[in-house]
Amino acid sequence: MPPFTVLHVCMGNICRSPMAERLLVLAVRERLRRLGVDPAAVDELVHSHSAGTGGWHAGEQMNPPAARQVTSRGGDVVGFAARKLRSDLIDATDLVLTATADQQEYVVALRPDAASRTFVLGEFGRLLGGVERSGLPPVETTPAGVYARGVALVAAVDAARQGAGPLPTDDLDDPWGRGDQCFTRVADEIEETVHPLAAALLS
Repeated sequence: MPPFTVLHVCMGNICRSPMAERLLVLAVRERLRRLGVDPAAVDELVHSHSAGTGGWHAGEQMNPPAARQVTSRGGDVVGFAARKLRSDLIDATDLVLTATADQQEYVVALRPDAASRTFVLGEFGRLLGGVERSGLPPVETTPAGVYARGVALVAAVDAARQGAGPLPTDDLDDPWGRGDQCFTRVADEIEETVHPLAAALLS
């Protein structure tokens, strides 16, 4: 039940999935501000968190160039600590967004019943644009309203897949150990999905 919960998954949970976690929070906060709603309400409406398929970095902070991307765009990195993906995290999540198709397969292998709500991030963003929003529950800036609309949105995007798998271009490159230019490009690609997702939930 509320809040609508999004779990972001990458490999080590210090670069791609933390950026996606915090950039979605930022996108929802900005959308609330435009609607004249206190942006602090984001925590009651959407829970965005992340984990990695591997636990090598458990307890570590976000990789510094990833953190720079989040903060330079107006987001917050306070309190982040990497962790390994667990089955119970998947069970409690309404939408799982992975950085790559391999990670999507990992999630579904852990929890086959999560297949209909697990997507590669780029895949979800690509399909989202074709979803007819008129059939979704009405926009409400309440926990129950955002939850109902979010769950219906995920079902609609899953239906839009028509059983097809993700495209190679849906994957996010792993920027770990690469320069700020690569991190900037990956963060831009993340925003290409999390901004429309925030808009679909709240407009």
